[in-house]
Amino acid sequence: MYAVIETGGKQYRVAPGTSLKIEKLVGEPGADITFDKVVAVVNDAGELTTGQDAAGAKVNAKIENHGRAEKVLVFKFKRKKQYRKTQGHRQGYTQVMVTGIQA
Repeated sequence: MYAVIETGGKQYRVAPGTSLKIEKLVGEPGADITFDKVVAVVNDAGELTTGQDAAGAKVNAKIENHGRAEKVLVFKFKRKKQYRKTQGHRQGYTQVMVTGIQA
């Protein structure tokens, strides 16, 4: 059984026992969290449920930790104009462990 959830403007395919990094969420490590925005659910028999039928499904997860991703460097340059600008960015994330799917 697996489900497709939407969080942080992205969609993720999750199954019980799956650990994934998603956009940063509010909560302490060890706290339980529920994802209500379920796009699709596939049960053990292989039947796909989408749309309004999957609207009542929920995915339960547990927050493992928070962190920051690798640094991404942004370099702007205009030739012959003596213009150079370097900027770095580290995106925050939350690592969650999926504990169950309620269809």
